[in-house]
Amino acid sequence: MKIFIKNMVCNRCISAVSKIFEDAGIATVSIKLGELETELPVTEENLKIIEKNLQQTGFERIKDSTQQITEKIRNLIITKISSLDIADDFVLSEFLSSNLHKDYSLISKTFSQHENVTLEQFFILQKIEKVKELLLYNEFTLTEISSKLGYKSVQHLSAQFRSITGFTPTEFKKLKVHNRRALDLI
Repeated sequence: MKIFIKNMVCNRCISAVSKIFEDAGIATVSIKLGELETELPVTEENLKIIEKNLQQTGFERIKDSTQQITEKIRNLIITKISSLDIADDFVLSEFLSSNLHKDYSLISKTFSQHENVTLEQFFILQKIEKVKELLLYNEFTLTEISSKLGYKSVQHLSAQFRSITGFTPTEFKKLKVHNRRALDLI
């Protein structure tokens, strides 16, 4: 049985959801961001317990098919950005269409209706959060970050960063308080 789960954005989320199912005595076949498959069908009584435990941990079971598609889109984007392997000729529409096997206009419309933000805006916001993270870790130069996240130039990254945050990347690094948003809240 496939169960779709909202707000899974990292490996710790996978571990937390896995533990919820394990504690409920439900064996899983596979688990990945936003999706879990059980060995056997889950009873309604067990689903209610699981849903309660998911909500207490900040997750939510997704029942609606359009919400499931939206969550798949979110997870594809988050995973792609986390890979730090985005070519400067990366095309979001082609990436999503090929991974979801759906027309991009349907994907875009579905996402925008559920998230109140366009796919492109969401992609940019996710990239900016990753830039913030990488700047704080100080592992890469701005040039390297720009290259890893598919920006054509450091200037493009800096301009986009400033338009979203109000700071240049250098100014952001100098701040005493760094306002980062949780990925599931973007």
